[in-house]
Amino acid sequence: MPPMRSSRREFLAGVAGAAALAPAALRGRAEQAQGVAPWDRAAEILRRIVPPRFPSRHFEITRFGAVGDGKADSSAAIRRAIATCHAAGGGSVVVPAGRFLTGGIRLASGVNLHLAAEATLAFSSDARKYLPLVLTRFEGTELMNYAPFIYALEAENIAITGTGTLDGQAHAGAWWNWRGEGPAAQSQQAAARNRLLEMGARGVPVKERVFGAGHWLRPNFIQPYRSRNVLIEGVTIVNSPMWEINPVLCQNVTVRNVSVSSHGPNNDGCDPESCRDVLIDGCTFDTGDDCIALKSGRNNDGRRLNTPIENVIIRNCTMKDGHGGVVIGSEISGGARNIFAEQCRMDSPRLDRALRIKTNSVRGGIVEGVYMRGVTVGQVAEAVVTIDFFYEEGDAGPFPPIVRDVEVRTVTSTKSKYGLLLKGYAKDPITDVRLIDCRFDGVAEGDVIEAVRDLVRTNVVVNGTAITDRISR
Repeated sequence: MPPMRSSRREFLAGVAGAAALAPAALRGRAEQAQGVAPWDRAAEILRRIVPPRFPSRHFEITRFGAVGDGKADSSAAIRRAIATCHAAGGGSVVVPAGRFLTGGIRLASGVNLHLAAEATLAFSSDARKYLPLVLTRFEGTELMNYAPFIYALEAENIAITGTGTLDGQAHAGAWWNWRGEGPAAQSQQAAARNRLLEMGARGVPVKERVFGAGHWLRPNFIQPYRSRNVLIEGVTIVNSPMWEINPVLCQNVTVRNVSVSSHGPNNDGCDPESCRDVLIDGCTFDTGDDCIALKSGRNNDGRRLNTPIENVIIRNCTMKDGHGGVVIGSEISGGARNIFAEQCRMDSPRLDRALRIKTNSVRGGIVEGVYMRGVTVGQVAEAVVTIDFFYEEGDAGPFPPIVRDVEVRTVTSTKSKYGLLLKGYAKDPITDVRLIDCRFDGVAEGDVIEAVRDLVRTNVVVNGTAITDRISR
């Protein structure tokens, strides 16, 4: 399969094509008036999400010189296997049983990186193995930085599949210490991060935002960038430097039956950014940060690209440790809409929240059309539902966020500090939040509801007391 030839402008126009349409909440009301319910929209989205298929050609990396002893560097062999597979018109690059040490891997169109049972790709902790610098994002801002461990740029029909393991080999002495295990690393990363944010604020061209060596900005694990028809299925991911699965500006993405276990700093499980038509299905997350976090760029950089995260289906997932189960934000300046989560299980004393929306008036963004149903929560440390306009910088900018049309239906929990933790701005309240047929037991401190207009609870039972009401405050 030949590489994609569409220009960056054409691709972004495709991803952002819906941006000029009417807001999702307005569309939703019109559709409901015509008898189209929100979950009917979810069914239509699902019909569009079709995983890529690959020719039955197989290129085992050991044929190209890879050695599965956990010591020999197989990077060059994997590159040759991918190049050969791509040139042949696509197929599967197969990692057989064994432990294969590698540096960065770059997927090409038509390539399925397949990990057989008992296969492990172990990624080097030598940052030089992730050069040359590539176009990427660090916490929602574009830059030139170390390549993510598995990266693709403007590729089509790509996959990572199988039952093997991707081991980032990150720990307190490698990668994680870049964030701040020690004052030198902390101060250096903070300086680089602030410099990048300042570049984004000034609109410095991305090609001039050159970081890499000496800047301590960790790469993410898996990042297809501006790509179409992406599948990540079956693999286990452990010990990532930072975010684990991070498709950016992609269309038609399926993440299915993946297990993520990584408890380092900023170790989010799955973070689609500014993507359209995404399915996250049957996955297990046990993470050091958010399990699933939906994002669309940070501050001026997110507004520059102006591409929301939209049309996302999350279902049948298990969330263990993490800051939140299903999270929207905080890098959400491009907005979010048409988000559906159902039939998930969340339970851990180290899981802070079930549904969380986090933003502020520096980041802004419009979040609308968020629907959750049939989710079973054992215990969470903070709240079942959190919407917070005071995240990090708080009300310190000129971009008041908008959150509206949020529905939580048939969600149960057994233990939490709060049921609801909703904090908007008095001048800019959260609007149109609906809870229907929910049961929250073991709520220690009730609810926090500040600056919310049209909070409607219908047949909601909290600590055994039935509530049906409408609140505006």
